[in-house]
Amino acid sequence: MKNRCSWAEAEVHHHYHDTEWGVPSHDDRHLFEMLILEGAQAGLSWTTILQKRENYRRAFANFDAEKVARFDARKQTALLADPGIVRNRLKVASATLNARAFLAVQEEFGSFDRYIWTFVGGSPLQPKLKTRDQIPATTPVSDAMSRDLLKRGFKFVGSTICYAFMQATGMTNDHLVTCPCHRECARLA
Repeated sequence: MKNRCSWAEAEVHHHYHDTEWGVPSHDDRHLFEMLILEGAQAGLSWTTILQKRENYRRAFANFDAEKVARFDARKQTALLADPGIVRNRLKVASATLNARAFLAVQEEFGSFDRYIWTFVGGSPLQPKLKTRDQIPATTPVSDAMSRDLLKRGFKFVGSTICYAFMQATGMTNDHLVTCPCHRECARLA
């Protein structure tokens, strides 16, 4: 693809960038997956997480929040021995805590989608960025999302992680205006 966003120049990023990043997602399973993967990425490169994504799907019950919420200490210990995922004790434990908090949000709002999209008023933000330097690491929206998720018991949901989650799930269209995906994602808003 000509004029793809500069962060996606490596081949490992192409499919993800071209078909998923910035596309509005309203599927609770996908939203849970991205919440867990963005938390796992903290302090690491997104390339590392993309390369381990299929392993994460296998290890975390295809991101079925009800199953992940039941992961006990024995299961978490087994995950820490799995070289296919990031073997960080706090990140593995947070997946189970986040699954439980996720289910509580679903119970309260009817779906996680209904809850999370309130932070952007139900429609993707369209910032029309021209250069990579214009892409923020956090925004007031990601700050508010982070505060509320933390209050609800979620872990690994700082403002930077929340903003990356917003980008990944299409809550903000941060494709550069020169990228063909920008126009495509804007049409989906």
